[in-house]
Amino acid sequence: MPPPVATLVYLLGIIGLFYLARDRNAHHSTAIWIPTLWLLIVSSRPVTVWLQSGPAFESREAYVDGSPLDAVVFGFLLVAGTIVLSQRIKRTVSILTTNTPVLLFFAYCLTSVIWSDYPVVAVKRWIKAIGDLVMVIILTDSDVVSAVRQVLTRISFILVPLSLLFIKYYPELGRSYNQWSWTPVYSGVTLGKNLLGMTCLVSGIGCLWSFLAAYQKPKGRQRSQHMIAYAIVIAIAIYLILTADSMTSFSCLALAGGVLLITSSKSSTINMRRVHLSVAAVVFVAAFALFVDTQGNLIKSLGRDPTLTGRTLVWDAVLNEVQHPLIGAGFEGFWLGDRLLRIWQAINQPGIQEAHNGYLEVYLNLGWIGVSLVALLIISGYRKLLATLRRDPLMGRILLAFFVAGVVYNFTEAGFRMMAPVWIFFLFAITSEPERGEAVAEVPVTRTSASQAAATIRKPVDERAF
Repeated sequence: MPPPVATLVYLLGIIGLFYLARDRNAHHSTAIWIPTLWLLIVSSRPVTVWLQSGPAFESREAYVDGSPLDAVVFGFLLVAGTIVLSQRIKRTVSILTTNTPVLLFFAYCLTSVIWSDYPVVAVKRWIKAIGDLVMVIILTDSDVVSAVRQVLTRISFILVPLSLLFIKYYPELGRSYNQWSWTPVYSGVTLGKNLLGMTCLVSGIGCLWSFLAAYQKPKGRQRSQHMIAYAIVIAIAIYLILTADSMTSFSCLALAGGVLLITSSKSSTINMRRVHLSVAAVVFVAAFALFVDTQGNLIKSLGRDPTLTGRTLVWDAVLNEVQHPLIGAGFEGFWLGDRLLRIWQAINQPGIQEAHNGYLEVYLNLGWIGVSLVALLIISGYRKLLATLRRDPLMGRILLAFFVAGVVYNFTEAGFRMMAPVWIFFLFAITSEPERGEAVAEVPVTRTSASQAAATIRKPVDERAF
C-alpha cells in the first residue's frame, strides 16, 4: 500500500475509533484540552522536531540549551493551565493542602537548584516540572472520571495508531538503526523505543480500564462499540511494545492489567485484603527478579540478559560519579557537563542521559533526601488512593494501576523525571482524590433498584463552564 493511501486509511481508522468510543452523556470541562495537548507532546516529540525546525536533542549542547519554540509552547500551556486553576481556586487549594508530601518534594527540587552546577537550566526544568503538576490538577475535573477517560482516549487513539503508521509506512520517521549493532530501533511517533514503550504502556492501561468499564455496562450497541474501539487500541499498543522490544513496558502493562482485572469484579465492594496482596505480589516479583535472583533466571525467561541490556554497567558507572550522596547534584543536573562525557567514555555509550532506574535517578539528582521524599510519596499516595478505591471503585482502580506501573517501571527505567508520561500519571494517582461526600461517577453494574442507580450519578457543577 503506498504511504499516502495508508495515511488516508489510518486517518479514517482513527476517526472511526473516536466515533465508536463517543459518549454523549459525558460531562467534562473544555479545559482538559490543555493537559491533553501537554501529554500529546511529551508522549511523542517536541514541537521543534515535529516541525523539523531544530535538533532532536541528541547532542549535549542541544540538551542543555533546549529550544525557544518548545519553551514558548510549554510556557503557553503552563500559563493557560494556571489561568484555569485560578478559576478553580477553592478546589486547587483543597487539592494542594491535602497533598503535603507532593509540595515538599517539589519544594526540595527547587531548593536543590542552589547547589546545581547549572542553576539556570535547573530552574527552567523545574518550571516544566511544575507544569506536570498543573496538568495533573486540571485532570481532577468536577467529573474526574469523564475527564481522565477523555484525555487517555485522545492520546491513545491518536499516538498509538500513528506510531504503527510511522513504523510500517514511514521508516525514515518511525525507525532507526542502532549505531553499534545496526539492529532496527522502532520509535513510532516518539524519539526512542523507551518513550514509545512508555506511551503504549499508559495508553494500554487507560484503554483496558475503559474496556472493562464498558464490559460491566448493560448489553447494547454502544457497549459493543466502546469495547471494539478500546480492544483495537490495546492490541496495537501490545504489538508496538513487542515490536520495540520494550520488555519493561510490557511487564508493567501485564502487571498493571492484572491489578485492573483483580479490582474489576462486578461486586459493589472491594476486597481490600486482596488488593494489598496483589500489589505486594506484583512489586515483590519485579523486585525479586531484578535484585534478588542473582542467577537471572526470571529475567532470562523474558528473553533478557542478566545485565538488563547493560543497565548494571550504567549503574556502576554513575555511582562512581556521585559526589554528594545526601543532597545529589541538583534537580535534573546530574547528566550535564564533563560528568556526562566521563560516563559516556566509561560505558562506551555516547548519547545516554538516564540511569535506567528511576530511584537511582532521583538519588543522583536529589540524594538520599530526594529518595526519602519519593518513598514518602509512595507510602502516602498508596494510602490515599486506597481511600479513593473504597469510595469510588471505578476511579480507584485506574489510580491503583498507574501507581503500580509507576513503582515497577522505575526499577529498570528512569520514569520519575519531569515530563515523562509515567511520572505524570503516577503523580495523578497519588494526588487525585474525590471530594468527601461527592457522589460516585460510575460504579460496577449490579442488580439495584432504579432509585439506587440514580443516586450514583454525579451532579454537574459550575466548574464545567470553563
